[in-house]
Amino acid sequence: MAVIGRYVWAPILDFVMRQEPVTVQRRRMLPWATGRVLEIGLGSGLNLPFYDEARVEKVWGLEPAAQARVQVELMTGSAEEIPFDAASFDTVVTTFTLCSIPDVARSLREVRRVLKPAGRLVFAEHGQSSDPGVARWQDRLNPLWAVVSGGCNLNRPIAALVRQGGFEIERVETGYLPGPRVLSYNYWGTAVPG
Repeated sequence: MAVIGRYVWAPILDFVMRQEPVTVQRRRMLPWATGRVLEIGLGSGLNLPFYDEARVEKVWGLEPAAQARVQVELMTGSAEEIPFDAASFDTVVTTFTLCSIPDVARSLREVRRVLKPAGRLVFAEHGQSSDPGVARWQDRLNPLWAVVSGGCNLNRPIAALVRQGGFEIERVETGYLPGPRVLSYNYWGTAVPG
């Protein structure tokens, strides 16, 4: 069923990720990336046009990519076991990937490990709503949603997970993007190793 969910979900997800509200988030947050950048869940490369070529030396991505204005090296690997030495990157970027990583806590510890001491995590993620009523519906729907969406979780408390991963949040904004409230609560911001 999960495999079927991936085939059904992939075109829908691609359509949603190309919508203007999500593009606005990418445009706002990606200029925060600097130096050597690791992007987890590079996907089809939707973030690549928004990196500042004057500030980014190179991007390493863990999935196939589209055209980019900055130099990109594609890697295969898992966010739970990032195939780089400690303190390798100035910036790690996650956009709409923490919802589907099986062991998100381990992944964030790995992100912290590969970041330089003065490095930065730049994130834009959907997750658990701050509205208790919406959060209850996210919890109710999540078991079915995770199956039909290929592993996406509606109810991950992104800011709390980032902190638990060993980060101090520098800035975080939250709010709903257009769409059903159970699907559209978003977090975007930056965090540094704590």
